[in-house]
Amino acid sequence: MAGKRILVIDNEEGICRMVQAVLGDAGYEVATRTRSFEAVAEFAPGRWDLVVSDVKMPGLNGLEVLEKVKEKDPTVPVVMITAYATVEMSIQALRGGAYDIITKPFEPEELLHRVRNALAQTQLLEENRSLREELEGEFRFDNIVGAATGLKDVLEKVRKVAVRDISVLITGESGTGKELIAQAIHHNSPRRAGRFVAINCAALPESLLESELFGFRRGAFTGATEDRQGLLEAANGGTVFLDEIGNLPMDVQKTLLRFLQEREFLRIGDATPRKVDVRILSATNADLKAATRAGAFREDLFYRLNAVNLHLPPLRERGGDIPLLAAHFIRRQNAKFGTAVKGFTPEALAAAVAYAWPGNVRELRNVVEGALALESGDLVGLEVLSQFIDVPGRAETAGADEVEEGDFQSAVNRFEGEYFRALLLKTRGNAEAAAAEAGVNLATLYRKIKKHGIRREEYS
Repeated sequence: MAGKRILVIDNEEGICRMVQAVLGDAGYEVATRTRSFEAVAEFAPGRWDLVVSDVKMPGLNGLEVLEKVKEKDPTVPVVMITAYATVEMSIQALRGGAYDIITKPFEPEELLHRVRNALAQTQLLEENRSLREELEGEFRFDNIVGAATGLKDVLEKVRKVAVRDISVLITGESGTGKELIAQAIHHNSPRRAGRFVAINCAALPESLLESELFGFRRGAFTGATEDRQGLLEAANGGTVFLDEIGNLPMDVQKTLLRFLQEREFLRIGDATPRKVDVRILSATNADLKAATRAGAFREDLFYRLNAVNLHLPPLRERGGDIPLLAAHFIRRQNAKFGTAVKGFTPEALAAAVAYAWPGNVRELRNVVEGALALESGDLVGLEVLSQFIDVPGRAETAGADEVEEGDFQSAVNRFEGEYFRALLLKTRGNAEAAAAEAGVNLATLYRKIKKHGIRREEYS
């Protein structure tokens, strides 16, 4: 961590010179101040990575310096130096936000050790903050791409239920983004600081599901050599997402229902109930109402899980979102691999819009990633795209000299109209923003609006 900037405040010039020499030899940039008033007046957020301050000084004492510094920059670590480390003073310093206290006299190695620890802790906190901001940014509502009416209705419900601590059942075909919606609910809820724990109920054998969810005591069964907590305990204070909830066996359904009713459960082999505070979100691509009628799913559990239902429409019902999603995935791949693919050719986009996408958004993302891996030009063409999806008429016309111009042109026109409607919906009618995202000027955008008869009420 050489190059970090450290401010040393001590009224004794000898101490300042010694600390500066020790830290300077270790590669740190060190500035010293012998007047605490001046040091605090000069202090500015982001200017220093660490402050080292004596406690007993004329003017502002060390505890007052600590208070003033923390008012200006709560994140900067402060290490206090004192020859009088009483318990009362130490408690005051730590409560005031000091990271550490060093007692005089001290060895250079001890000073370096304390400084390195303080800087390492700060770097870890900064990395966690950046990661949290990145994660929260990924699950902001405006980062869930789509302008179709069905999805907008879902997102409006998500905004409302995120802040309410109730169970939510998310339904929709495989690949529609059910887990993404669950993560968005968690990261926009009061539980965002807690863990988001997901389990796919269809991916685990029935014999393991109960122990994974609720944990077990040592000796509860063969192989249980130690106590182990389940996912409910691991997510205490956060959110548990149960994907493919329709695959829960009946005995686990009974245990889960008891937990939802009483907010307590038993580990396998345990006699003492445990209480945890978690929110349950669940998802399924099956018809749970039909399953309850058939006796395959408990009706009382269904109503507990289904306090609010969010149904995600399949991609084939969101044709206008396909260009937006494709552009979104292309941008992500460009950022990840340092490429500069601009998008699909008009023919390829028309084919993508016409395709049914049985795997929904997940399939589209995989196709974009695969196409960009093979495409060497600026635009993904029909030749590359057809290696991943069925392009109508392509097999029959292979080797033919000409293609029906009317069919192709009508497909392009349909795509173009849907594309600009979706862009205007996404930008809430902001023509400049829509033109910028489409890569056209305003005059061109207005021509397209007129050409396709796009009315204001369709996007306002």
